[in-house]
Amino acid sequence: MLSRTRLGVAGWPVSHSRSPQMQNAALQTAGLGSWRYQLLPIAPELFSETVRALPAAGFRGVNVTVPHKEAALAIADSASECTSAIGAANTLLFEEGGATYAENTDAPALIGALPFPACGRTAVVLGAGGSARAAVWALLSEGAAEVRIWNRRPERARSLSAELGATPAIDVTAADLLVNCTPLGLGAEQGYFKQLPVEADDITMFECVVDLAYSHADTPLVRAAKSLGVQSVDGRELLVGQGALSFEHFTGRPAPVEVMREAVLPR
Repeated sequence: MLSRTRLGVAGWPVSHSRSPQMQNAALQTAGLGSWRYQLLPIAPELFSETVRALPAAGFRGVNVTVPHKEAALAIADSASECTSAIGAANTLLFEEGGATYAENTDAPALIGALPFPACGRTAVVLGAGGSARAAVWALLSEGAAEVRIWNRRPERARSLSAELGATPAIDVTAADLLVNCTPLGLGAEQGYFKQLPVEADDITMFECVVDLAYSHADTPLVRAAKSLGVQSVDGRELLVGQGALSFEHFTGRPAPVEVMREAVLPR
């Protein structure tokens, strides 16, 4: 029987991902040195056929990032209740019988990283893709008083709001929490805030800023929050949170969280 000891992260692009160094460090620590975790750059038009071929190549599972999270759920044979409700998956498990199971570890990772409970709080979520779906669902499930969704294409914000029970926003106004689920921060910083509906000085409207994007250093959004004394949650911390949960799904073993954290923090 084929040994399934391969793992990976599928995205387009995906070269920026720190998941391989984080997950490979975790595998070594857990005594799974024969396992390997790798980058899987997959164009959107090839996603379905490529992922379906992975089990035969020895893959136990994959993480999924932009822009494949909704497509990942669509190709799964089954999914957890929360993943179905979110409408997007970031983790796929290839089961022994040949079925694919979808999970979403983004939602619990976000809640676990917040510096205060979401219950009764207000939030603004920037973006309307797979990560935004998880963030909106997670916050509302935890009892947030209101979650507003902004997207540069207002029709997408309206559609997602209607689906999950949030409120579409044309302009961004004060709230307890700002969650950036756009990919801004992964690339060049020139004109960064011109692409967002908030200016750097506007960040004081929020008690906490969360940026799902991450790079080799703080994103402009996180840097601005820190300079203004606003609490912030870095995308690298969210990467560790969701990665640890995925690791446990993949391997059935407790995740060595501190080892994973050390692997992604700048040295």
